[in-house]
Amino acid sequence: MNQLLKIVLMALLLSPSLAQTTDSTSRISVSGYIEAYYSYDFNQPSNNERPSFVYSHNRHNEFNINLGFVKASYSTNQVRGNLALMAGTYANANLAAEPATLRHIYEANVGFKISTAKNLWIDAGVFSSHIGFESAISKDCWTLTRSLMADNTPYYETGAKIGYTSDNGRWFLSGLVLNGWQQIRRPDGNTRLAIGTQVTFKPSSRVTLNSSTFLGGRPDASNRNRFFHNLYGIFQLTDKLGLTADFDYGIDQRQAGASQYDAWSSWVGILKYQFSPKISMAGRLEKYTDKTGLVISTNTPNGFQVLAYSVNIDYAILSNCAWRIEARRLDSQDAIFEKAGKNTSSDFVLTTSLALSF
Repeated sequence: MNQLLKIVLMALLLSPSLAQTTDSTSRISVSGYIEAYYSYDFNQPSNNERPSFVYSHNRHNEFNINLGFVKASYSTNQVRGNLALMAGTYANANLAAEPATLRHIYEANVGFKISTAKNLWIDAGVFSSHIGFESAISKDCWTLTRSLMADNTPYYETGAKIGYTSDNGRWFLSGLVLNGWQQIRRPDGNTRLAIGTQVTFKPSSRVTLNSSTFLGGRPDASNRNRFFHNLYGIFQLTDKLGLTADFDYGIDQRQAGASQYDAWSSWVGILKYQFSPKISMAGRLEKYTDKTGLVISTNTPNGFQVLAYSVNIDYAILSNCAWRIEARRLDSQDAIFEKAGKNTSSDFVLTTSLALSF
């Protein structure tokens, strides 16, 4: 970690002078993000950990950092690169399967433009997932915590991608070759790469439509096929009211080489209302269904079938600083939660956060 920080600092010191000799359009910038939070789970888990399928804001009854990172970016008309190093409980939970030397990487990628006439780029390295409308940066999302769908699909990906943005900005098309389902390092025995696609259409400034796919293997050594499709739309219904709707569907092969597949699915709807430039509110309703434990295993008769709803109120202290509070309830068909040493079918949690971007 210390060596990586030294590399970043050296790059910041050297890049301006180097850039002047290579490309007059070059630009280097430094940005960052930090989010402090407190979350109280009324099931009062004895180990102070939220359920295992929660990766963001997952510590109970303690003040902590969900995500903090510093990012250095370099760009010219022809090349670009990003390096961001992170820390926080999100990193601890979400990258637990990665080697220790890789768990602090938020972004590490480089790209070049392959057309002088069109906005066509190739990028390679570690970058944000092409799946879903949410990211790990809570301040940029309508809800304080991540949906069940977002927490259990890739936040990050490793591989190479080609991306094209149309001249009018309405279309974005991308094809990806990936190490796998949210993997920097594949586990021993996992022998295949994965592929993905993304199509985003913005017919107007008020509408965004997106379709993303993944075809590869499970994130283990079983070499069983996985196919996943994410479809969402973001609609600005009025100047103050917005709607996001998402539907996901995935299938996993039962055994390597078998023709039988099992499925899981999820959907979410979010309404956001902007009362004033500083105050907004969002309500979320979602359902996640994974009866056979393909993504979230419960070892219960009906598997993971959870209906959840939440409401959050946000206050923008400044344009780059926000205070938020959220109440969220999860109801399961089976008693998959634990409270005072006994199984229960519901969970209620309050979370508040203070986030700053710079």
